[in-house]
Amino acid sequence: MKASNDERLIVALDLPTTKLAKKLSLDLGDSISIYKIGLALVPVGGFKLVESLKQAGKKVFLDLKLFDIGNTIENTIKNLRFLDVDFLTVHGDPQVVRSASQARGNSNMKILAVTLLTSLDRQDLTDSLIISGSISDLVARRAKNAFLAGADGVIASPNEVKKIRALKEAAGKLIVTPGIRFTGGPVDDQKRTSDPLVAFENGADFIVVGRPIYSSKNPLREVKKIHSASKRE
Repeated sequence: MKASNDERLIVALDLPTTKLAKKLSLDLGDSISIYKIGLALVPVGGFKLVESLKQAGKKVFLDLKLFDIGNTIENTIKNLRFLDVDFLTVHGDPQVVRSASQARGNSNMKILAVTLLTSLDRQDLTDSLIISGSISDLVARRAKNAFLAGADGVIASPNEVKKIRALKEAAGKLIVTPGIRFTGGPVDDQKRTSDPLVAFENGADFIVVGRPIYSSKNPLREVKKIHSASKRE
């Protein structure tokens, strides 16, 4: 019998090699249907891994966090359309989002705008000369601007999901949430975290989990734990 498949959990394949990433996907089998491939794997065969996962019937979230002038964004996305990825990230600046949304054409690719990385706190924003204000307010404002520029969804920590979901501009849009950690466990380099249930109850459509799964001695057991924790008893 096949394992239950909860499509709300995206597993991040942030491993050193595509061989290890592919092994993890095989080990997880039917328990996961969406995988995230990030920048680190691109130089070592990441695009071939995308094709392999798609051929296996999986959905792919290509996490490149693109940021450049409009013309370069458009050309890059046009050159990526052959991969038939399901989600692609760009930085949430409106000119970037606008160019990305136009360039994806009639493809099924969903453009997800990064609001503020979950590894950042207010001091990090201050050091980067970003305007004053709480992170939750800034994330919500960036999300609103991204939606207005044509984003299909946004990336935000579980702490900001409720405020984003309350925006009228968020109607019909996706919210994808990294920074998922269990209370008492290691948070690694994440600074704005919460557990799976809180993320979903706040209004997230998907959660993204990497290290807690691939660093586990039993990744499949960790996936089942997250599936279970995502549902209120």
